[in-house]
Amino acid sequence: MCGRYASTRDADALAEEFEVVEQVLAAPVEPDWNVAPTKPVPAIVERPPRGDDSGDDRADGGAGGRADAGPQRQLRTLTWGLVPFWAKDPGIGSRMINARTETVAEKPAFRQAFAKRRCLLPADGYFEWYPTQQRGRGGKPLKQPFFIRPHDGGVLAMAGLYEIWRDPARADDDPDRFRWTCTVLTTSATDELGHLHDRMPMTVARESWGAWLDPTREEDARSLLVPAAPGALTAYPVSTAVGNVRNNGPSLVEPLPLEDVDPEVASQATGGPG
Repeated sequence: MCGRYASTRDADALAEEFEVVEQVLAAPVEPDWNVAPTKPVPAIVERPPRGDDSGDDRADGGAGGRADAGPQRQLRTLTWGLVPFWAKDPGIGSRMINARTETVAEKPAFRQAFAKRRCLLPADGYFEWYPTQQRGRGGKPLKQPFFIRPHDGGVLAMAGLYEIWRDPARADDDPDRFRWTCTVLTTSATDELGHLHDRMPMTVARESWGAWLDPTREEDARSLLVPAAPGALTAYPVSTAVGNVRNNGPSLVEPLPLEDVDPEVASQATGGPG
């Protein structure tokens, strides 16, 4: 699964990287080295140009904006934890942080979002916890966090879905009546990372960004639901401070010297930050 990641690029850097046409942001995109569920996260989507930007696109299946306009690439802020449009309680979002590629097109919670509302969630990398042989209080295995990122330090474009939930308790003229939320897709891990966890975020290669984001290309998007290609990522142990969501800052992604960690943990590393 993917339960924590780092995303530190600012809005202008993301707009340039993803060739964004429009930034639809209520607040600046701040660097976050400890992104956790329910936090606001930057996301790339493709939608027609804004009309009233109400977000009420249920009738046209997720297009939004003007019916005669083609989709354009936007940078938006979404809340991590998808709330299906039919949900009675938005609290369900805390349990919808990931969607499995193997079932995402059929699951009731995700299938409509997969058909029309796909997004990319930019990340520097993500965290995974490896259970060691050491024991802590109560005899529970101690877990060592690893940071997993591209070898070249480039952006990790994680595949996601987004939804727009209408809050029935808010008036029609309330600007906060629509809640925009998202989930991260996961796939089977590559061999060199499977020893840390058998799942990992699905990533989308640059040449496939258009196919994934375009709301009219569901079949093309289905063809991208494949296990990750090996060899693109590196993993190294980092401070256990990342386990506390209140901790933040670049120190969370700095590699621990392998000579200072347990040999078992050191053996799981696939490289340093380069």
